[in-house]
Amino acid sequence: MDYTVDWRDGRIVMVDQTLLPQTYRVLEYDNYREVADAIREMKVRGAPAIGVTAAFALALAARSLPDDPSAREEAFEEACRILAATRPTAVNLFWAIEEMRAVYRVHRAQDARTLAETLLHRAKEIQREDVEANRRMGAFGASLIPEEATVLTHCNAGALATAGYGTALGVIRAAVEAGKRIQVLADETRPRLQGAMLTAYELQRDGIPVTLIADGAAAGLMRQGKIQCAVVGADRIAANGDVANKIGTYSVALACRYHRIPFYVAAPLSTIDLSLPSGEEIPIEERDANEVTHLRGEPVAPDGVDALNPAFDVTPAELVTAIITEKGIASAPYEESLKALRDTPPDQVQE
Repeated sequence: MDYTVDWRDGRIVMVDQTLLPQTYRVLEYDNYREVADAIREMKVRGAPAIGVTAAFALALAARSLPDDPSAREEAFEEACRILAATRPTAVNLFWAIEEMRAVYRVHRAQDARTLAETLLHRAKEIQREDVEANRRMGAFGASLIPEEATVLTHCNAGALATAGYGTALGVIRAAVEAGKRIQVLADETRPRLQGAMLTAYELQRDGIPVTLIADGAAAGLMRQGKIQCAVVGADRIAANGDVANKIGTYSVALACRYHRIPFYVAAPLSTIDLSLPSGEEIPIEERDANEVTHLRGEPVAPDGVDALNPAFDVTPAELVTAIITEKGIASAPYEESLKALRDTPPDQVQE
């Protein structure tokens, strides 16, 4: 597949990320409710990829909307609500739903078939724009990476977490493409092991040197001088620069600050939520405790033991060295720099 999530012959197709790296399986959906389940079950994951998937799911829902205008709008809004309820933290999901809702409102007078095609066109634009944004982001971020460096990353913010190319891994890919000599240390990322199963898979497939480490090993390796910088993705960034990302990111940022190592965040502008003044307002998804006590269905803890499973944590802005976007690099004070980037017209972006 050219894209992590795509549209093919009236169906949504995606790679089942719960089976990687052992099994590469492509799923096909012709029902938006099943797509919502796939998002909830993390068959597709990563904030940008979730946004693209939601856009396609609404295009899919539009193909079965009733002809009656009032019933049609009610059915479309129901689809929006069902998709919005799947994952609470990743703001790209809500951004994509609002993008599709805006198209619906402008073109609601069209007949049902034409409206469905109009919505599909916008979903494909969102998909294409995501890949283009990732490549621009990668080019900006590559300038921050030393000519020779070992880069730490946490979770998976690669092609699998986006429509293609990746955010944090896009920065790494762009640095490699620029001729820089890059080694990657990938945190395993408990409890779902996205670093072990997805990041290592992507980088190994691309021929980029990668070494997998336990989450708890990063700080010790920093102390030994074996890590020059860290690059991670994000699921939501507040107006002040606080960053919500996969659980364990905060620990990485704290270790980087102590060891005076740059901690970079790479995310598209659709991940920035200027409506939230700080990370205190970011909703944190709590997932099933079984993800902590079991590994792919096999118990790894005593029966009946309690477990907490927050899927994300919030890294305070003061620990973030820079935020890399498709329009440039933001630095503190983030309230000013993030807003300035959001307001920069596309034709004024510095290449």
